[in-house]
Amino acid sequence: MKFIHTADWHLGKIVHGVHMTEDQRHSLYQFINIVEEEKPDAVVIAGDLYDRSVPPTEAVELLDEILYTMNVKMKTPIVAISGNHDSAERLSFGSSWYRHSQLYIQGRLSDSFEPVRINGVNFYLVPYAEPGVVRQLLDDDSIHSHQDAMKAIAGKMEESLNPNEPNVFVGHAFVLGGQTSDSERALSIGGSGCVSSDCFDAFSYTALGHLHSPDAIKNPKVFYSGSLLKYSFSEAKQKKSISIVNMENDGSFDVTYRSLSPKLDMREIEGSMEELLDPGFFQSQNVEDYLKVTLLDEGSLIDPINRLRQIYPNVLHLERKWDLIDSKRKQSFSSVKDEKKSELDLFETFYKEMTEREFDGLKRDTIASVIEAVKKEEAVK
Repeated sequence: MKFIHTADWHLGKIVHGVHMTEDQRHSLYQFINIVEEEKPDAVVIAGDLYDRSVPPTEAVELLDEILYTMNVKMKTPIVAISGNHDSAERLSFGSSWYRHSQLYIQGRLSDSFEPVRINGVNFYLVPYAEPGVVRQLLDDDSIHSHQDAMKAIAGKMEESLNPNEPNVFVGHAFVLGGQTSDSERALSIGGSGCVSSDCFDAFSYTALGHLHSPDAIKNPKVFYSGSLLKYSFSEAKQKKSISIVNMENDGSFDVTYRSLSPKLDMREIEGSMEELLDPGFFQSQNVEDYLKVTLLDEGSLIDPINRLRQIYPNVLHLERKWDLIDSKRKQSFSSVKDEKKSELDLFETFYKEMTEREFDGLKRDTIASVIEAVKKEEAVK
């Protein structure tokens, strides 16, 4: 059978003050076109359909529109779970009667670990849940971390799992070693939010959400689909896609990818103000894209962001390269001060950090004499 793996739609997302709903609509209708072309036996959505637990009205309406189109009009079965951004209770609403049209939405974790069976494939749906919820649900006081919780849940499923059939785990988790981005909300402090990939060894394919890159982890059976769109500039170089999984009766599979083209891309550019405002530069690119601009100019500039927005209306973040360098130098110099160096050594460090020039013998002698003169003057006082 064939299924499409997607996740992290984050409907209702606001990026740098910009509401992304229309951008999300644009990409979701591309998604629908791909579903129409591929004709999958199911669509899997591995959590974070919404960006927050109380989504705006337009986000709710968009999700309703998309799910209705795919499930009712196109008669495509859908399996979906809640992620750490979603409200489990809100996504669970209506789930008992949705199943009649093969729309399987599991918002809350339950103690029933029976799979959803579609065309011979067993889909085990595991919505995001805090370790405390799993501890109470399973009445197991040994569960304290996400790793403990995931091991326990997978263990319960393995008790009745048929290893001779294709079994797909659908979850929302941070697998140890995965590459993060700035737009993902940490599941916990430190490393207790991580789970190891061996939790999913019993399953043919593990369809995960949470990390926003489809290349977040390299594992032969554990996959992230990545997010629908770029939601931070740390994702600027990622290629967003959806995963097309063709699975055989023995659980073996192959994965292909279909890319999504955003309405407006999210990019980073840098240069001097003169270079960025030169028609020879900006006429060769889409100036409407969402941009992070790094200016290379030294010295003061008058109202740089509004000057840039006359050409690039969607500059979302502006920074000066030399400001960043100066900030790093100040931090470095502050740490050097704590090393109990002499005044001359401190000045040498300061000079090299500020000028990136060699502090030669002549300069050293000159500063040494100045420091000595100051010390003598202070002693007289």
